[in-house]
Amino acid sequence: MDILQNHIQALVFCAQSPISIEEIQRCLQESLGMEEILVSDVLEAVEAINERLQEQNFAFQIYAIGGGYQFLTKPEYQDTVSTYLKHKSKKKLSASALETLAIIAYKQPVTRSQMEQIRGVGCDYAVQRLLEKELIEIKGKADTIGRPVLYGTSQKFMDYFGINHIKDLPQLKDFALEENTIGEAAD
Repeated sequence: MDILQNHIQALVFCAQSPISIEEIQRCLQESLGMEEILVSDVLEAVEAINERLQEQNFAFQIYAIGGGYQFLTKPEYQDTVSTYLKHKSKKKLSASALETLAIIAYKQPVTRSQMEQIRGVGCDYAVQRLLEKELIEIKGKADTIGRPVLYGTSQKFMDYFGINHIKDLPQLKDFALEENTIGEAAD
């Protein structure tokens, strides 16, 4: 089983994006010459790897993210990594790009005119920047007059925000604002 764990670690480490269970199975079967490696064997090995990394107090472990598995640093090292990344990349999304990205994430697939109707302003530049950063992608064309392009989030979006499925996004109810009140609250 240690051999299987070592090979899985190597695959997850070298993968530039989250690697799926199916990819891991296929690679292991081909490289190790085994007829069948079960999903349960792979999942067991990933769990054993994480237990070992936890016992030896490593700063990273294997996480299920973006439909696959990837080595990521543990949450307690977030500040250190954030500082490094902040210095490495000063390129941030503008407020308009973030607003547009949120609309696309929650309403996808969505056309540009639908985004503009929600935002109340044009969003050509924001959409272009999001396409350049590969956070969104074209999902097809709508079956309406003019056949406008439909946009949705990409796999890179999932990786960037550390979510496995679009349903993992915070729900709008989680952002509920306190009701406006007049005067002080009664005890």
